[in-house]
Amino acid sequence: MTETPQTIDLQRIKALAPVIEEMSIGDDLVIGEVSGKRVEKSEAILRMLQYPVRFDGISIFYLKKGHFTVDVNLNSYEVREKSLIIQVPGNIVKLSQYDEERIGDMEMIFVLISKDFMSGIRFDLPKVFQDSLRLLDNPCITLDEFQVSLANDYFNLTRKIVGAPFTNKREIIGSLLTSLTYLSTDVWAHQMDEARKNIDSQRSARLNQLFERFIALVNEYHCSERGMAFYADKLCLTPKYLSKLIKQASGRSAPDWIDDFVILEAKNLLKYTDLAIKEIVYKLHFPNQSVFFKFFKAHTGLTPSEYRNS
Repeated sequence: MTETPQTIDLQRIKALAPVIEEMSIGDDLVIGEVSGKRVEKSEAILRMLQYPVRFDGISIFYLKKGHFTVDVNLNSYEVREKSLIIQVPGNIVKLSQYDEERIGDMEMIFVLISKDFMSGIRFDLPKVFQDSLRLLDNPCITLDEFQVSLANDYFNLTRKIVGAPFTNKREIIGSLLTSLTYLSTDVWAHQMDEARKNIDSQRSARLNQLFERFIALVNEYHCSERGMAFYADKLCLTPKYLSKLIKQASGRSAPDWIDDFVILEAKNLLKYTDLAIKEIVYKLHFPNQSVFFKFFKAHTGLTPSEYRNS
């Protein structure tokens, strides 16, 4: 607990979990099902997930049986039977609670997709959503019986294709994942619209695209860059015009979004690591501890030490 959340890739996961029954396309895609003793034997994975990690690709999990609690970006979600979880690159994930005595009863289907494979098939899940933060804020939903049937059909078809001696296997799987993206989008959009009817769903395509690009940049650079001029330059806009467009697209100011990412990172370092506060100040590129303390208290109502001790 002396490091920031580590980023892991498919190669690392496969090395940690050799006992899981899986089928793969190199280090680009892994699909499988884990249950019973195979869950109990996946101790390395379970130990790793007890600390915050980032997976650099997309992960899809469907829980057929069992129950656990997962923290995503410091928010806790109850994962129960028939739950579908999708994680996008950049999410901070931690397995916060599970029943060790009943871990062997758990049954789960998983699909892990590398960043390189996604790029090759233009598979960018957040862009498909009208608001990528729907997925960032709501990574877990419960499927109805019809959706469960479709999920099983997709899983079985994908597993058959991965195991077959097709020459164009990657292209076939890529098309299938694109299809799954649109289906997932529809399911998520319907459920989120029911829960959040006040969200404005009429954002223009251009504004939405700009907003997605801005969020992606903030996700990548928020630890070192907090000025509007940096992001405006990346997007070939003036800071004033970028601020106006982000406000129009999201209802919130661009600095608010940047601050949210910085606060999330700071909370994560305070909560999950033993780094001294002065080291956190250095990692987040604040000029000194005084500036960091004022920034953190203004956004949370607590000093960094008070937050850590709580």
